[in-house]
Amino acid sequence: MTAQGAAAALALLTFALVAGPQTRAQDHRHHDHGAMQSAPATNAASAARSGPVAPVPELTDADREAAFPELSGGMTHASAVNSFILLDRLEIRDADAGTGFAWDAEAWFGSDINRLWLRSFGERIDGVTEGSGLEVLYGRSIAAWWDIVAGVKHDFKPGASRNWATLGVKGLMPGHFELAALAYVAEAGHFGAGIEVEYDLLITNRLILQPLVELGYFGKSDPERGVVVGLQAFEAGLRLRYEFTRQFAPYIGVVHSRALGNTADQLAAEGDDMTKTAVVAGFRAWF
Repeated sequence: MTAQGAAAALALLTFALVAGPQTRAQDHRHHDHGAMQSAPATNAASAARSGPVAPVPELTDADREAAFPELSGGMTHASAVNSFILLDRLEIRDADAGTGFAWDAEAWFGSDINRLWLRSFGERIDGVTEGSGLEVLYGRSIAAWWDIVAGVKHDFKPGASRNWATLGVKGLMPGHFELAALAYVAEAGHFGAGIEVEYDLLITNRLILQPLVELGYFGKSDPERGVVVGLQAFEAGLRLRYEFTRQFAPYIGVVHSRALGNTADQLAAEGDDMTKTAVVAGFRAWF
């Protein structure tokens, strides 16, 4: 190669090294600019072709029946027979009148619509039964958490035994207060009513404080049973239990009762106390 040829080749190589990157950068910028210009047009064209997006339609009964054909006939209730047994209170009482023993247990058997309710309750002081009774009721669900009940109640004590026709309601009030309100009718025009309200206050998941209030009324005096017409007594209990398991919980507490109306007047005339307070200890269990 001659000197002129070598010089020309060197000049050509130098030009390629200097001008090449600028040319590629310009080409790249031109390419991006074209893409930016074409993107909006492409998106607009796509939107024009697709049109507005329709909202999701609301579910209809036909949709639900198609998804769940087994419910097409409406909501149904379980027909299986279940049972629940609750020993609500089994306790020893220490009061001014002496040491006593009390119990209150109930059970139900049936479905979530129709049930047979059983209840046994009573109290003994110093070996003497102050009162005891048994209820056998049919319950029919009338709303969520509410049953109307009807049946019979048999009082063993005090005095001579007596049978009562019974009608009332059991259920869960707003705030999770449990309510039982019952009316009783017996022969010879005897009428009575009782109401009981209780509540479980969770201090912890296992430590529970249970207030309970009871009130009784009789529409006719019954001297053989020591009953005076009017309100009988107001009883309030406060029990603190610890659930070692959900099915078993020992407790301690205090129960205070006060005679009312004509009952209080009769006790005062006989020299008996109108108020009674007892310390209690026992356990609660269910199956």
